[in-house]
Amino acid sequence: MTEELARVLAASKRIVFFGGAGVSTESGIPDFRSGDGLYQRGGARYAPEEILSHSFFVRHPEEFFDYYRTNLLHPNARPNPAHLALARLEAAGRLTAVITQNIDGLHQAAGSKRVLELHGSVHRNRCQRCGRGFGLDAILRSSGLPRCDCGGIIKPEVVLYEEALDPDVLDAALSHLAAADTLVVGGTSLVVYPAAGLVREFRGRNLVLINREPTGYDDLATLVVREPIGAAFGAAVPG
Repeated sequence: MTEELARVLAASKRIVFFGGAGVSTESGIPDFRSGDGLYQRGGARYAPEEILSHSFFVRHPEEFFDYYRTNLLHPNARPNPAHLALARLEAAGRLTAVITQNIDGLHQAAGSKRVLELHGSVHRNRCQRCGRGFGLDAILRSSGLPRCDCGGIIKPEVVLYEEALDPDVLDAALSHLAAADTLVVGGTSLVVYPAAGLVREFRGRNLVLINREPTGYDDLATLVVREPIGAAFGAAVPG
């Protein structure tokens, strides 16, 4: 399958990559819905989906940040072969954009320039009172509630449950999909909407799905690859 993936990528001129949590698992960041993913871990007082909601953040900010720091921040994670291969494709002029559901910033760390972060980024944080921006260190160095010098709570610029996607990011994603000849979808179960619905906006020639488990879109794909995404990309896009 990696040989076929390499052939498709080599013949494509306008590739868009759409990725989910599975892209970063090979960097040591757990996904959400697999057997050992974040949502399967027991022992928490609240369900992860509840903790990661806007209303929970408003009602219980201290508990939100306890969970957020422990489970969503991975400052020592590094790009894996999938991130690096995508950066090489972009540098070669064949990848026009990375559309990602991830918030870890690893695509940028690998060298990708056109990254559309549907769910925001842990590296961007903003004071809710004065609007001052902060990097990840402001959250990592704090304990309890991270606060600005003005006294306001610093909120991560990540999209929580009950919050809308950034319309500008969504519009940019739709624009790139409309112009793409190949869409590669990797590391996502394609069950989180509205992000997953973007796949249906693609009208190009090749729809490639790279995922360890079947998805509801497999029947629409021109190529399905069941290998780990880092291994698949590492073989198909040599360094």
